Order: sequence, then structure tokens, then C-alpha cells
Amino acid sequence: MIRNVIFDWSGTLVDDLPAVWQATNFVCRQAGIGEMTLERFRAEFCLPFQKFYDRYLPHVPMAQLEIWFHSHFKQVQDSVVELPHAREFLQFCRERGLRTFLLSAVHHEHFAAQTATNGFHHFLDRPYLGVWDKRARIHEILTENNLSPKETLFVGDMQHDMETARHGGVFSCAVLTGYHSAVQLRASEPDLMVEHLGELRRILERNGLKMTLQSTVEVSRPKNSPVATVGALIFNEREQVLMIRTHKWSNLWGIPGGKIEFGESSIDALRREIREETNLDIADIQFVLVQDCIHSKEFYRDAHFVLLNYTCRVAGEPQVQLNEEALAFRWVPMTEAFTMELNEPTRKLLEAVGKVQR
Repeated sequence: MIRNVIFDWSGTLVDDLPAVWQATNFVCRQAGIGEMTLERFRAEFCLPFQKFYDRYLPHVPMAQLEIWFHSHFKQVQDSVVELPHAREFLQFCRERGLRTFLLSAVHHEHFAAQTATNGFHHFLDRPYLGVWDKRARIHEILTENNLSPKETLFVGDMQHDMETARHGGVFSCAVLTGYHSAVQLRASEPDLMVEHLGELRRILERNGLKMTLQSTVEVSRPKNSPVATVGALIFNEREQVLMIRTHKWSNLWGIPGGKIEFGESSIDALRREIREETNLDIADIQFVLVQDCIHSKEFYRDAHFVLLNYTCRVAGEPQVQLNEEALAFRWVPMTEAFTMELNEPTRKLLEAVGKVQR
């Protein structure tokens, strides 16, 4: 049974990615090298971050890099916000009597500034801050606080977090709310991977806080029956289609949609899911095809989906408001959609729609 939770900070409890990216690009400018796109930064950034700097800025002393980074981060850290489900999960830990710790590279001053706003320090028994290599501290934390590895869960958003958990002999949970993608995290072989802390809370509740090998496998894989889902390629009045990028599909572009609830028709499910994910109402719904999606390496966990795919049109003004599941959206012509980094089911849907239009 899990009695202790060790959290990472950045990308796990708070969203500081935009601020860290901006501060890193400030460092790059000061050092005379080109800035990084957000996609490249997410793909390349790693912990311990000295490895990252050694790769790109080996000619600049670490002390100077630190001065540049922290001076600019102070100017932009007002953009740091708590992640969805983080507060509820921390409250869940308190209600269940779980001991909570923080193991993070975040600077003491930045942590103080951010917790002055979100108050998360009140939910933590003890923070360990400014730790560059977490592997070097995990055993010390377990010993100092008399934590049993078999009762301890480490939750983080980067490969280094999963390596730290393995080094300490504790359970690991990867969340998709931070720096590393599902593909990167899957390569680090966490015991469990979830979309966000809300999903982790539901899993722990369902399993009575147990994280044995058997229960981990059980909760990280679907039941024996396939899951029926709906999704649609949405057109606007300019004949553009809506593409959405999500954590769950390895940051690839796809279409909005989701699971059909018990007793719900597929069309009703489609309208509900699109409304929830995009705030759009739809009309002219047309069925296109059904797809099997079995053990996809693009999806963040092992799954077997039966995908019911449709086309439809926006009813009213096409004012998209994404929910927490999505990273970004674009309205693009069909021809441009084919050039994007698509998940495979969406590519097959586009090809099917293209054949019908021809």
C-alpha cells in the first residue's frame, strides 16, 4: 500500500515550462547561440540539466549560466501556474494520511515565490529543493524520513524522475503534464503512466492505494474488452479542418473525440465530446469509417480502441476553447493537414475523406 508520495515540482505540480523555456532562450542569446523552439526544447531538455548545458554551451561556466537563467526567470515566473488536478491530488493525499515530499531542481527563491501564490507548501511534509541529480538524494530522503520503498511512490514528468525512482527502489508514475512526451517517458519504463494527477487519484482510489506489480499492470492496461470511441474531422465555413495536439497521443496532431458512455448513442457521444474538448457545436454529421486501434505505440498507454470516425461542420461561430486535454489547435486546409505530424488513425481518416471528396 502506498503511504508516501514524493513529487517532482516542475511539470508535475506546476506548469513552469513557458517560463523555463523563455529563460533558457535568454541564456542562449547571452551566450551567442540560436534560440530553441518549444518543441526542440522539450525534446532536448534533460536532467541533470548540466548535461543539457554541456551539450549546447560547453564554453560557458555553469556559474554564469545560472546567473543568466535565474535573473531572467524571476522576470517571467509570474506565468507559472498550478496544473489542473494538482491541488485536488494534494488534498487527496492529506485526506488519506499520505506523507508527501518534494524532490526538485527548483531554486529555493523561485519555490518560495511560487508557493506564496499557490500555497502548495502547506501540503508538503518536507521539500528537498535545488537538487540537480535526484538520484544522489533519493536514498537519503528515504532514510531520513524512515520511508519504506515498497510504500513509496515517486511522481514526475521526466525520464530522470523515473530513473530516480528506479535507483531508490520505489514505485514510479509518469505524468504527461510536463516536459517529456509519452514516447520519452515510455522509454524510461515507469510502473505507471497517467495523463494527469486526476487520473492517478482515480487509480489509487480504485485500488485501495495499492501499487503492487499485479495492481500496477492491472490499472495501466485496459480491461479485456475493447473501448468504443468517437471522433470527427470538423470543417469550418472556409473548408478548413480542425487539428488538435494532445499529450495522450505523443504530442501528435489528431481530431477531437472520446469514449462512448454506457447508454449513450454514438452521435450523442460525439456531440458531447466535441463540446467538452473544443466548446464547439456541430451539424451535418456523416459517418466515414470504423478503425481498430490496437496496442498503438503513439497512445500513452496500452489500449484497444474501436474508433468510430465521422465528418461534421461547425454550427455557429468557430470559436475554439480547448479543455485541459489539449495542447494546441489549428484550422488548416486538408492538404496542409496531411503535412502535419499526425497520429496514424487521423491520417487514415484524412485519407478516407480525401478519397470521398475526389
